[in-house]
Amino acid sequence: MSTQNPIFIPGPTNIPEQLRRAVDYPSIDHRSPAFAEMYEPALEGVGRILKSKEAEIILFPATGTGAWEAAITNTLSPGDKVLAARYGMFSHRWIDLCQRHGLDVQVIETPWGEGAPAEEFERVLMADTGHSIKALLVCHNETATGVRSDIAAVRRAIDRAEHPALLFVDGVSSIASMDFGMDDWGVDIAVTGSQKGFMLPPGLAILGISPKALEAVATAKCARCFFDVRDMIKTKAAGGFPYTPPVNLIRGLNVSITMLEEEGLTDVFSRHYRIAEGVRKAVEAWNLRLCAKEPALYSDTVSAVLVPEGFDATRIVTHAAEKYGVAFGVGLGEVAGKLFRIGHLGSMTDVMALSGIATAEMVMADLGLPVTLGSGVAAAQEYYRVTNDEQNVAMRRAAA
Repeated sequence: MSTQNPIFIPGPTNIPEQLRRAVDYPSIDHRSPAFAEMYEPALEGVGRILKSKEAEIILFPATGTGAWEAAITNTLSPGDKVLAARYGMFSHRWIDLCQRHGLDVQVIETPWGEGAPAEEFERVLMADTGHSIKALLVCHNETATGVRSDIAAVRRAIDRAEHPALLFVDGVSSIASMDFGMDDWGVDIAVTGSQKGFMLPPGLAILGISPKALEAVATAKCARCFFDVRDMIKTKAAGGFPYTPPVNLIRGLNVSITMLEEEGLTDVFSRHYRIAEGVRKAVEAWNLRLCAKEPALYSDTVSAVLVPEGFDATRIVTHAAEKYGVAFGVGLGEVAGKLFRIGHLGSMTDVMALSGIATAEMVMADLGLPVTLGSGVAAAQEYYRVTNDEQNVAMRRAAA
């Protein structure tokens, strides 16, 4: 696979040259003031990206899965009941993680392609009059199916049920690419990683923890050591880590946040919507459809494209890699072989997206699918041309 070509997987994402240079940095003493000077701004910056003035920001040397584990082990005890819906591979993996830690998971089975079932959550929470459910787990953006869930609606469901359960949200493939309002949505723990919207290499697990969730840390009985937020908070006060930190990634995180804020978060989200919408226009021109059941669920970071029944979608991913040196995402779990995924998050432009759309067209034509070369590219081009017009950009900024 050529490293000159952009990748179109939903993470790790393309790394801008500016960030590659930022992490290419000599070793420093991580117990020196030099580290503290880069560490504190990174934590403050993450808080701004999460749109939270209250959250305690924690960085662990891990990936999003490590952030999941930290969220669970620091706030819950073996045998605690949690509520979750299974509507994709990553919501499934969070359920599996909880079960491995001895938690009692009440699972709401939801068709893949649908989002978090807020109404069903409300029904279950209303019935839990003894408040035995300690936490509700939701994937904001289900990366396997290209579905974005309405976290504000989930919060309203919890509030209507007058239930004290903590709300944990996986924002691994949404945070820093799509709007995320931690305080406004009443999220108690938000988790993400460095390798998605922050456009960095993998290696940083990022958590935002609400004051309510911090109260649960004091009584949680799940075993934790490496992922103990108490140690992180204690040493953070002195500007350090309880063990060796990933200095270069933290330095890169500062630069990433600067880049995002210089572009403007509203414009970052608008760019992701525009690029995603261009991909969706292409899918429509191919006479194919997305796994997401309706437009309100469409993700702006990954499009999961269903192929005709009887065709193995994994062939598209394999052929693209072998013949054209381009990476797309395979289908996972229940949708394995039924779809391929086009990631369009992080460092992505209209021009880059067009190269991915063109490659997908060539691959499908090579494999005999009834796709007309140039159809999807033309549909996306027309959309990008119109929406990239300076007057339209100015109007969108004025309305933001």
